[in-house]
Amino acid sequence: MGIAQRHRGPDGTRHLISADGRAVLSMNTLLIVDPAARSGPYEDPASGVVLTFNGEIYNYRQVAAAWGIPLEPGESDAHLVLRAWAKMGPACLAALDGMFALAVYDPREGRLFLARDRLGEKPLYWRLDGGRLAFASEVTTLTGYGTAPLVVRPEMLSIETPAGVDTPFQGIQLLAPATLLAFDVATGSLAQQTWWALEGLEPWQGDYRTALARISTLLADRVPLRSPGSDFALLLSDGLDSSVLAYLMHPQVCITVRYPGQDRLDESATAAVVARDIGAELMVIEPTAQDFARALPEIMHALDYPMGNAPTFSAHMAYRAIAERGIRVVVGGLGPDEFLMGYVRHVLVLFGPQAVLGAGLESYRPLASKLLHPAGEPLEPAEAIVRLILRRQDPDGCLREVVADTLRRAKGDLARGLTLAGLATAWRPLVMTSDKLASVFALERRSPFPARDLVEFCYQLPIKHKIGDPAAGKRILRDAAKSLGLPREVWGSRDKLGFASPVPSWLSGPLEGWATAQISSALDQAPRSLRPLLAGGLRPGGRFDRTRMQSLMAASWFNDHPVAVI
Repeated sequence: MGIAQRHRGPDGTRHLISADGRAVLSMNTLLIVDPAARSGPYEDPASGVVLTFNGEIYNYRQVAAAWGIPLEPGESDAHLVLRAWAKMGPACLAALDGMFALAVYDPREGRLFLARDRLGEKPLYWRLDGGRLAFASEVTTLTGYGTAPLVVRPEMLSIETPAGVDTPFQGIQLLAPATLLAFDVATGSLAQQTWWALEGLEPWQGDYRTALARISTLLADRVPLRSPGSDFALLLSDGLDSSVLAYLMHPQVCITVRYPGQDRLDESATAAVVARDIGAELMVIEPTAQDFARALPEIMHALDYPMGNAPTFSAHMAYRAIAERGIRVVVGGLGPDEFLMGYVRHVLVLFGPQAVLGAGLESYRPLASKLLHPAGEPLEPAEAIVRLILRRQDPDGCLREVVADTLRRAKGDLARGLTLAGLATAWRPLVMTSDKLASVFALERRSPFPARDLVEFCYQLPIKHKIGDPAAGKRILRDAAKSLGLPREVWGSRDKLGFASPVPSWLSGPLEGWATAQISSALDQAPRSLRPLLAGGLRPGGRFDRTRMQSLMAASWFNDHPVAVI
């Protein structure tokens, strides 16, 4: 199983057996911070605690100093986690600020623990077979451990990817973000608990000026902490989020994606201004339709299963170019859209379609039309959110229940409900594709904005601090960007692209015949449960319709997994 994932850590794959012989842990090591660091898994000699670890703890030196935990030369954040766990058990998780998935076996208790970071930046899958618990960073590692028939989940039709902890493989689950799983190796009993949540946070009571000062301080303190301290590349669009990272982190290399003949998607001009301001090299890549046809099998193999994320192809090509330069860390701007109301769908729910169209965002009319009620009356918030998230039908009402649950947890605060709904649906494929597509090239993907303090503070802010002008969300981040000296082209931009690609138009243009053949081939062999997903791709779609892309990804996935489907 370790060897199956060695592309994730080409600096060494090792396994370690616990002293009592009841647990075997494997780890793929990618050396970033210290090239001389020892490879894992790791064992604490005094307690016998064994750890395998994926990710980064950005505040590990501060935690080690606060808790009096010594770190020798060549030791890393994983050693801090190992010793902290041996000392206080799962309680140590609350102090860790970072992205991580970890497994700890404690022979003193005879229990194996699995834990995942607050927002699920690092994946962790598990399965229970015959009284044994197996776990891995990739689904395909676990399908190699034992048979796992494909299961077409209803959400794969409605939002392009399974929701919650389900996967399209029977018996294999994704550990939920901020979740601790404890497995008793003697009895086979299993328990899960959430170790962090947003819902209990009290609303921010200060004025806007104080809030702006607070977020500016948090950005200046937390974002640079996520720099690897060596060469790294920044995914740079003309967007606010990545540009703020550029001015705070000063990367040596920035990379942007441009498609010849697609001026609507060209963000390179603003990216060039930002790169010049910070003294960084700007790499501009120009993928073609033929590149997509060649890359699709690689993308689907890396993802394990279909995921709904529009920038997938652009990100894959950017990661490939970064890896070819010999760079090991890539940074991107995920987070502010979810926590500071940066998506147009947020404005549509909060203020209605006329607020968006009246602000001149005419390109969003197809999205706004989803909220037009036959009687001219506004929709209930839950129904509006569902309509904007749905890609197709929601036959089992699964998505409606997910959204209803998030609104209940938000306790009447619609802005908070929108954030929770986003985290439960669109956020998962964003972070999962970011990790999986980068890891296949042995890259570490970092997203600085999900720092614990930043996330909690943004969630607490009232809606008026997040949206001032209905046409421009992320008000407080825009004002922070002004104070950082970012150009008006960045903080004044209203339209969001974020590495969008012309793949939908290619699939109805130069790649139409190829795509039809791929989908038809899979359709001939597909079981009844998968046919609606595939057949949708054989019908013509509009410029922004991702149905054909979704169908093509499902076809490629099915052709790559010749196993039973139930």
